[in-house]
Amino acid sequence: MTETPQRPLRVLAAMSGGVDSAVAAARAAEAGHDVTGVHLALSANPQSFRTGARGCCTIEDSRDARRAADVIGIPFYVWDLADRFREDVVEDFVAEYEAGRTPNPCLRCNEKIKFAALLDKALALGFDAVCTGHYAKVILREDGSRELHRASDMAKDQSYVLGVLDEKQLAHAMFPLGDTVTTKEEIRAEAERRGLAVAKKPDSHDICFIADGDTQGFLAQRLGKAEGDIVDESGAKVGTHEGAYGFTIGQRKGLRIGTPAPDGKPRYVLDISPVTNTVTVGPAAALDVTALTAIRPRWCGTAPTGPGGYTAQLRAHGGETEVTAEPVDGELRVTFTEPVRGVAPGQAIVLYDGTRVVGSATIATTTRTPAAAL
Repeated sequence: MTETPQRPLRVLAAMSGGVDSAVAAARAAEAGHDVTGVHLALSANPQSFRTGARGCCTIEDSRDARRAADVIGIPFYVWDLADRFREDVVEDFVAEYEAGRTPNPCLRCNEKIKFAALLDKALALGFDAVCTGHYAKVILREDGSRELHRASDMAKDQSYVLGVLDEKQLAHAMFPLGDTVTTKEEIRAEAERRGLAVAKKPDSHDICFIADGDTQGFLAQRLGKAEGDIVDESGAKVGTHEGAYGFTIGQRKGLRIGTPAPDGKPRYVLDISPVTNTVTVGPAAALDVTALTAIRPRWCGTAPTGPGGYTAQLRAHGGETEVTAEPVDGELRVTFTEPVRGVAPGQAIVLYDGTRVVGSATIATTTRTPAAAL
């Protein structure tokens, strides 16, 4: 059954300054909860983060959140978590790319900021739950345990980036938009009916702490240029690059390879080696992955005790694929029913049992088909 609390809760609503979090806070207040809005200041210099209503880290976002709280009629505060965000999200992002991996900063922000730093502070202040505008559902079972499920509207489901939440965190999480089978236009229409000025504010899709959207330029500023070779599967040099950190597994565009492939077909990034500072490219078929090992598993409830059949999602806006997965010695071993492409170390794999989120882990190594192995 879907959780329906018997008593009003003291709720801390994380308000990014966007339409989803504003409507979520309004719905929580309308449901009778004692809601307080809070905007997270995540940059010591907000001007360095996105402007033009594109993120959750700007001065105008803070002002939009405050205006929404005023309309809803709830108290509002700004909490400075800039140091924690820099250490746990931004520095982690840079370090992962430097190591040749492809991180997901939004997932890390949910884990370390919104449902760790923010939730810890909320509980210490006597709040019962943290409310966000994510599209996902928390379901209360008869035994009192809670499960995380996909949103009713699969097109807007955001359970992938919440797969890092454990059962304790789920016990204090509230997602008022998760049961809504509506379009984004209807959410905006609801915001307009409520008098929320953010009703027509553009959505944010890019990384909030990269002001101009240039990830490679952002990394180059912090890691410096380091020219290296681009090689094919045989090891022959086919081009050069200015930093291996600027590439991701499966990338096709922007390789700047002067030498065409023998078969004339496009080449893709197959491997990134920070040690030798080389990027290996090859045909699409060489990206086929049949299995992987993932580390740091986090379970949304009781951890599986043996192998089981699940579906897996490998990126925030990706589809599902059938897998067999098993926890082994603190790791997660996954075998794909059919080969998949573009799987990169550093990405998160999230397991599902139907609509229920079983848990997530960080991809460490992949196994490719013999014909595709490097």
